[in-house]
Order: sequence, then C-alpha cells, then structure tokens
Amino acid sequence: MNRSDGGGKGTGGGGVRGAAGGANLLALRSHNTALVLDLLRTAGTEGISRLELAERTGLTPQAVSKITARLRGEGLATEAGRRASTGGKPRTVLRLVPGAGHALGVHLDRDELRAVLVDLDGTVVAERRAPLDLGAGAETVLAGVARSAEELAGEAHPASAAEGPRPTRGGLATAPTLLGGLPTLLGLGVALPGPLDHGRGVLHRVTGFPEWDGYPLRDALERRLGVPVVVDKDTNAAALGLAVRDGGDGGGAGGSFAYLHLGTGLGAGLVFGGGVHRGARTGAGEFGHQVLQLDGPPCTCGARGCVEALCLAAVARGDLAEAARVLGTGAANLAGLLDIDQVLLGGRTVAAAPEAFVHGVAAVLDARARREGGHDGAVPVRLAPGGTRAVAEGAAQLLLAPLFGRGDGG
Repeated sequence: MNRSDGGGKGTGGGGVRGAAGGANLLALRSHNTALVLDLLRTAGTEGISRLELAERTGLTPQAVSKITARLRGEGLATEAGRRASTGGKPRTVLRLVPGAGHALGVHLDRDELRAVLVDLDGTVVAERRAPLDLGAGAETVLAGVARSAEELAGEAHPASAAEGPRPTRGGLATAPTLLGGLPTLLGLGVALPGPLDHGRGVLHRVTGFPEWDGYPLRDALERRLGVPVVVDKDTNAAALGLAVRDGGDGGGAGGSFAYLHLGTGLGAGLVFGGGVHRGARTGAGEFGHQVLQLDGPPCTCGARGCVEALCLAAVARGDLAEAARVLGTGAANLAGLLDIDQVLLGGRTVAAAPEAFVHGVAAVLDARARREGGHDGAVPVRLAPGGTRAVAEGAAQLLLAPLFGRGDGG
C-alpha cells in the first residue's frame, strides 16, 4: 500500500469509466480513498474522526486530511458534529453523504425487468418492474432498459425532466435521456442469465436464447445511455451484493458461500474471501447445468438430465419436495467440492416457498454430513437476504462496490 498517497488516478480494476458530474471518479478510484470511503460508510450517521481513520487505515494523518478535504469538496463527506476527546479539544467527526452518488441496477430475467436506483449506502431510493421478453430482440430489450432507467432518474430528480438532453461528451454521442439530469449517477449495472463475458460485456449463448450469442450488450447500452455500464451474470451480481452487506449477511467479508438462484432458471454465484469468483473466462457458476441423470430429460442448454431441467420440471408439477431434493443434491455436490461456509438460496421460485426449499436442501446436506461423519455438522443453508430484488441491487453494486474497495465490479 502507498501510505503517502492522498488520491490520484487509482488502481484500475473495475468498470467505472469516466462518468461526469458530482463525483470525480478518477480520484475515487484511489485505493486509499476507497479505504476512507468504506470507513465513512460503515460508520453511519454517527461518523468517524480523522484520527480514527488514520489509525484504522494505517495512513498518515496528513494523507487522511488530504483525502477527506477532497471528499468534502466533492460533497461526498460532511461534518457530523464533534466527539469528546480523552485530551485536548473535541474531535470533529465526518460521515458519508449517501445522496452524493447513485447507481442504477437492472435485472433482466427471461420474462421480467426489475430496476432499482440506489444511493451510496446501497439503499434503494426508487424501483421499477415491467414485463419483458428476453427473446424479443436487442432493440426491444434495450428500449425497456432505457425507459426504466429514465423513469428512475426522473423520479429521483423530477426537475431534471425539464433540463433536456445532455450534450455530446468525450466524443460519445449521448441519447436525449433523463440520465444526464442526475449528475450524481455513477453508471448502470446490468445482470442477466449467462453464460457471458463479464470483462468485455459480451453475451454468449444465453440459456434458452442463443440468438444473443456475441451481442456486445455493454457497448450498446453505453452508446444509448451515455453512462458507464457493467454487465454480469444475475447470480454473480446477487452474490456481490450479499458479500458487501454489513453484518455478514452474505457470508462475511472473509467468508465463502454459494448463492443458488432458482427462478426461471438455476445458477450459482460463488464468493471466496469476500470476493466473487468468476473464473478464468468469467464462466464460473453455471451450477444449473451439472448433469445429475445421464439419460434424463433434455435441458435448454442442449444436454440431458441437468439439475436445472430436473428441478424446474418438479416445480412445474407442483412437487416442491422433489424440487428441493434435486436442488439439495446439486448443492451437496458443490459443498463437497468447494468446502464452503454456507449455502444461500434466492430467486422468485424460492421466495414463493422459502421454507420448503430451505428445509429440503438442508435435509440433503445433513444426510451427506452424517454419511461422511463430519464432526462440524452440515453446511448451513439459509434464505438469502434481499428477496426478489437481490439481483437488481447486486447489479447496482457492480458500480458501487469498487468505490469502497469491496469488489472489482467491472
């Protein structure tokens, strides 16, 4: 760590590329600034003093003063009063200004679009849901994303509707959208079924929708909206959102967990040491397409007997006990392979019958632990916090988490 750095251009990494307006994102990309911002965020409304920031980051008091002065100038931090000192004058404490920055998160499911606008604390300040046909073609899908994004931006800042279109910025022609009227907007995170290339923002043969193969979704949305865009799988986005939650709800910053998402499809998001594991080709987590039955029913991926096909077929029959047993079998394979701390369940289908799935999956993992004679018991199974909007909130974290040093985002 560069202990003397008070800012600078930052360390590269993820996905925020030159958004205009309220926050100077090139400065925010500094690793040291991210440390300070994260401590300001976790301190909440009570705030934290500059001395405490120096002690907890290992930075010099001079570096902390330089960083906090810039953050106050940007409107990202403000004074939160004074705290009694053990000696000398009372210490001024600082806090984050949540409304100084916003991110849009969009979850593109096979039949529904859910979009949220969140502030720097990750609090949802506006939300939209709309029907969607992921197979209706790129133009229709992109128009739906743009419409929801504009509505959310307009709801957050109604006055922006009268400000008109943004000018062209940096040679990038921007569409006449309301996004330009929200100067604190960091960008848009989009999460959808995979497989896809997270690094380039290019889709592969999305399960059930092979026509998306090779489509540059990130670049297309950036051209249309004129803001930075990060694209990831729905399960990875949800896992990121869970990993950065305060209180360790998603497994804790140092923990490992598998987030299993059962909705219109089935996939997994994997977190190790607090970070999302995407794999060498960003293809990790295709959990739903592990084969459980060699001569089983055909799956939309082209194989037979996949856990997704077996599980969804049981759900369609109304046999939730069998669906949970199948899901539990796949989860037990995953837990045995990776030795993770816990399994978190989410998605619309799970949300409709949480007890059936949590208890059913846990029963399979318990049986496996007894067979293997594990002294520490079975891997715990819990309902993931966040409910049915966990993916959309996680998509927004693709932009926010890197600012606080809590994830690589893009």
